[in-house]
Amino acid sequence: MSPTAKQPQAVPISHKEVAARINQVLNGIRVPDLPYPTGKSAPEAIPDWRPLLLSCWSEQRDERVTHVLRSVQIDWSVRQVNAAYLADRIMDVFLNTSGLHTSLVSRIARLRFWFAWRVGEDGGAGFPLVVLKWLDHLQEWRGWSDNGGRSSRVLLELLDSLVIAVAGSFEGGSTEPVEAYCRHWLDDSLKRLGQVDKLRQRLSETERGLSRQRHAEQIAKALVGRALKGRHLPIVIARFVMDDWISVLKQSVLADGEESELCRHANKILEWLVWAGDPELSDKDRSKLYRVGEQLGDLIHDVWRRALGQDIPVAKIDAINAVIVDRIKGETIELELALPGSDDFIWDASSLDRKAVKATDIEFYLDHWFVKGEGVDEQRRFFFTFLPDSQEIVWTNGAGVKLGLQAWSEFQQELEAKTLRLLPDLKPFGEVMEETILLVANVCDKQQQQREQAAREVRARVEALRREKEEAQRLAAEQQAAQEAMIERLRAEAEQQRIADEKLESERLMREAETEAARQIEQLGLEGWIVLDREPTKGEPLRLKLAVKIAASGKFVFVDRLGLNRHQFMRDELLTGVVNGTIRILGGGAAFDDTLSRVVGRIRGSRNGGSV
Repeated sequence: MSPTAKQPQAVPISHKEVAARINQVLNGIRVPDLPYPTGKSAPEAIPDWRPLLLSCWSEQRDERVTHVLRSVQIDWSVRQVNAAYLADRIMDVFLNTSGLHTSLVSRIARLRFWFAWRVGEDGGAGFPLVVLKWLDHLQEWRGWSDNGGRSSRVLLELLDSLVIAVAGSFEGGSTEPVEAYCRHWLDDSLKRLGQVDKLRQRLSETERGLSRQRHAEQIAKALVGRALKGRHLPIVIARFVMDDWISVLKQSVLADGEESELCRHANKILEWLVWAGDPELSDKDRSKLYRVGEQLGDLIHDVWRRALGQDIPVAKIDAINAVIVDRIKGETIELELALPGSDDFIWDASSLDRKAVKATDIEFYLDHWFVKGEGVDEQRRFFFTFLPDSQEIVWTNGAGVKLGLQAWSEFQQELEAKTLRLLPDLKPFGEVMEETILLVANVCDKQQQQREQAAREVRARVEALRREKEEAQRLAAEQQAAQEAMIERLRAEAEQQRIADEKLESERLMREAETEAARQIEQLGLEGWIVLDREPTKGEPLRLKLAVKIAASGKFVFVDRLGLNRHQFMRDELLTGVVNGTIRILGGGAAFDDTLSRVVGRIRGSRNGGSV
């Protein structure tokens, strides 16, 4: 839980817009290699995938919903497949960009099974607002690390409860168990933040006080260490400095700072004590030793009282004065190494020359999270505050509990070595969801445009084929009509030619028949016989004999066998009758009859439309 995490907005994006985009994606997108059905699924044929998704959630499986759908031989609906894809896509992006600890975000990402079910059931309205708000509030756990501590276990226990809530939602077919869980979480979050604020305030006050004491102790030890390093002093002076005067130095720094007059006086007295007690330093100037020894007791008493607020014990000042007197007299005094050889007294002379850290250098890192390690082994710490006195950083965890202190110089070294890195700003789930849905929706739009373009191209091709077919049919019809017209024209021409030929033939035959008939008439002599065909109603043909032939007028007179029943024909009438077949001349014999029959037959055939 981040002590300074800003409260994210409940709905950072337009929920209606996101819902509309989700519905668009569910119905419109097609992703390669996903198990789409071969045809449109009837509502009653859509399989129930809740038991399968519940099983995956209960087992806390870290795999994609689409992989689970492919692993079973079931024909899922297009909506179910797209809901699985959308849930996987959002949770995969959240895994990679949320910035939360890997162990935490991987557990949250398993909500993909529940998310897929809800989106598949209700589309854009399937994800309640309170759940989105809860997911956004997970940022307050940006500093959570899986370190086995109490705060780490608290979050894991909360997520164990989520497993139960989501399972209840699956079993009951309702989102209420999850919504209740999220509401309870958010209510507790407000209480936790209040507790953390109080803890931070107390921690800040405590650490600043302790920092001043550590700083004063470091300065006092550094001053003493620098003054006593390599020196052999009388036992009284050495123990007085290590046991008593170091406290005066520390208190002077605490009271007024290391640059104060009191601290400078206390440090000057330290230097005089060392100078006066070390024969190698003071034996060279006995007169100065006398003057220092004469004033040193009063100065020690004065600074002691100012620093500690009380008089120095008489025994201590008398012991110091006695050693100084012995030194002035030149008596031999037992000396010892002033600094102990053990590690009990640790000092750092660099703290005396330390430069102050600029506030602008601190601001860049203050109230930010830092990470050490990688993956599930990473540990997170919060730059709670900087202690300028001791130049130390106070690290806390997500619950605001102090993790430890670190010197500013060491912090800089770890940053340069990249063993410690700044945690980038976290991306709320709502932002991840918005960006992912908009991206997928854009792909869906492009696919829709491509499908529409393909449909237009298909329609254009169909229309072109239709026009080509119509044109081909028109051309074929025109060709057929032309062929038929040509055939009709040729037939008509042939018919005309046939008629003309028949007419010519008929005229030729007629001429032949008339010539033959004329020849027969010319050869018909007296007593020659003819047969006059009568109409069927008038009985048998009449046989007549030529009785009179008048050449000048062309008149022929015929009579029957008895010489009666006289019939008179003019030459033209007789010719016409012979040609028409109503009159047959018998006087010419059989050859004459055959010849005349053939000629007359051809004439009749040409009149009836037959071929000759």
